[in-house]
Amino acid sequence: MPRVLADMGDWEAPESPAEKVEGTSYFQEMGLHPRILRAILSDLGFEACTPIQGKALPVALAGRDVAGRAQTGTGKTAAFLITILQRYLAEEPGTRAPNQPFALIIAPTRELAMQIERDAEGLAPYTGARHLAVFGGLRNYKEDRTKIAQGVDIIAATPGRLLDYMSDRTLDLSAAEVLVIDEADRMLDMGFIPDVRRICSRLKPAGRRQTLLFSATLSPEILRLGERWMLDPVTVEVDPEHVVADGVEEVVYAVSSREKLAVLLWLLANETCSRVLIFRNRRRDVEDLTRHLGRHGIDCSVLTGDVPQNKRTRVLESFREGSLRVIVATDVAGRGIHVEGISHVINYDLPYEAPDYVHRIGRTGRAGESGRAISFACEERSFVVPEIEEFIERGLPIQHPDPEMLVLPPPKHDHPAGEGAHDGVGHRDSKHRRRPQRRSGGPRGRGSRGPRRG
Repeated sequence: MPRVLADMGDWEAPESPAEKVEGTSYFQEMGLHPRILRAILSDLGFEACTPIQGKALPVALAGRDVAGRAQTGTGKTAAFLITILQRYLAEEPGTRAPNQPFALIIAPTRELAMQIERDAEGLAPYTGARHLAVFGGLRNYKEDRTKIAQGVDIIAATPGRLLDYMSDRTLDLSAAEVLVIDEADRMLDMGFIPDVRRICSRLKPAGRRQTLLFSATLSPEILRLGERWMLDPVTVEVDPEHVVADGVEEVVYAVSSREKLAVLLWLLANETCSRVLIFRNRRRDVEDLTRHLGRHGIDCSVLTGDVPQNKRTRVLESFREGSLRVIVATDVAGRGIHVEGISHVINYDLPYEAPDYVHRIGRTGRAGESGRAISFACEERSFVVPEIEEFIERGLPIQHPDPEMLVLPPPKHDHPAGEGAHDGVGHRDSKHRRRPQRRSGGPRGRGSRGPRRG
């Protein structure tokens, strides 16, 4: 396919960062093509690599297969896109048919595929690489086929729609030089592994293509799958202290169930909350809290597993554009939210499992930005705090809210809040029975921290 390169004028990459921090890797030191560096340094304004980028890029750029353990929001998407673009610029033009992509990225959800496409748009403007997100549901099948026929270099796709395009020969994957399997653990959880196997069977065999696999966990099962798709991979993992992004400020408020709504309303009114993602554990509790927030004049939307895809897309676009400030979500929906600039993640309910705490707060503080992660530890869920601390290998800062935060303002609207609801919007978790407190007295006092392990 012909390659059209954008004019970069007289731009030249700086030889080295203005200031270096010991132990930090920098994009200027990675040997990247100037057309990639222009986008990273000048357009996007990044110099320093995130920990996963600093570990993955040297081996990936050397052509090795990589199995990387990294949470969403740590910069892994940029790591594999930069690797793809570097190899793409070294490719001799005209060696592939228009419907033969250079690189294939398999993602578990359409939201992630769309986010990868947006990230590619930011990194690839000077490379001539054409990219496309492919997924089922809302995407126009005929429009996608037209774009593919005109030529595409990087495909980010969900497994189902990708198999459709393979079956009707819209896409030919036989010339792909790079395969990326993103969020492999979620792919496994969602039952997509048989589809991924079928897709991989249509690619060049391992050893004749480069394969990059990223997952929040590198469990034995994930590693066994990786052995089928990779040849002698290098495993890179982010150190435990970086499981939560450095830019995330965490606080846990020790409150009762009935105090949580008042504290939430105070936070929304008194902190600079540009985009707020609030988590509850169950769908009915998400809807319940949304009604209460509506009574108090807070415009918000619901994201749960049963929200139709067209509505989900509209909600996320409004959130991304800034016309919607608050989303209340469950974990099922929350892991698919990839929106930059989320200022606050609020755990109205602490999650059932400690790893979900990291997944949730990973929605903020992305790509070097700062963010606030606020959690409510009440009598129903405070037993999870020690488990979270053990998982992230450090203590959480727990404090009591100031008295003015506990004053519930009068509602602005009088419509009913729903049967069985009360102003605290608290509940006894009937599905997941309470386990005994691991520490007497519930959450610890103001400012206390647990021991740093390891």
